[in-house]
Amino acid sequence: MRVLIVTAVPAERDAVVRGVGATAPEVAELPVPGGVLHRLSPAPPTGPPPTLDVLAAGVGPAAAAAGTAAALTAAAVARTPYDLAVSAGIGGGFTTARPAAATTERAAARLGSVVIADAIVAADLGAETPDGFTAVTDLGFGTVEHLPPAPLVAAVAEATDAVRGTVLTVSTVTGSAERAAELLRRHPRAVAEAMEGFGVAEAAAAQSVPALEVRTVSNAVGPRDRAAWRIGEALEALTGAFAAIAPLLGTWTFDPKGTRQ
Repeated sequence: MRVLIVTAVPAERDAVVRGVGATAPEVAELPVPGGVLHRLSPAPPTGPPPTLDVLAAGVGPAAAAAGTAAALTAAAVARTPYDLAVSAGIGGGFTTARPAAATTERAAARLGSVVIADAIVAADLGAETPDGFTAVTDLGFGTVEHLPPAPLVAAVAEATDAVRGTVLTVSTVTGSAERAAELLRRHPRAVAEAMEGFGVAEAAAAQSVPALEVRTVSNAVGPRDRAAWRIGEALEALTGAFAAIAPLLGTWTFDPKGTRQ
């Protein structure tokens, strides 16, 4: 099992490395500026150890897509392709649960909680129209959603006690209650927002590699209140999440559709 884990910044990468439990990861350089892989080989419960490569690709969907594509291509050329790409890091959580009486219930993503995406959605890829936002798919182009393998989502969520739901990818972080409400109106199952997941998933889909997104919540989506952010706690939670996820990945293989064999 070969897994590429993509974070935005080195602090997130290091949190993942600590969780996997590798104190001295092998470092390999990609043929792109700043492309440095931290290669980890944790021991699974049974079978050969998985290879987990962690890359801090930069902030935003474009940087994430470029870094992911470079790593996937380098591995494919070397005939050691990846089986899975994971977008990982901290993010904002929709911290108020949707009322049970609503059409679609949504769990709250509390500060410090783990979130697993069962849908990775580009929330602001489209156009503003007189009638409001229109997704790029409604304009007849591309896609705005990638679906991670459902069996793996369920297993990782159980192992990490995570909230499952839609994780939104945005190019501009939400900073107002009005914007948060609008996102929830369009995406009622949204549990978190971040800036890289769709870029990772889009690059992975181009090479028929399944994708997963794992986030830990550092702040509430809405008005920006830096005093209320809990980045340190979220990074610690990310470490804890990957301590649980790494052994699980060592026991999984995928068919071309991304389901467990």
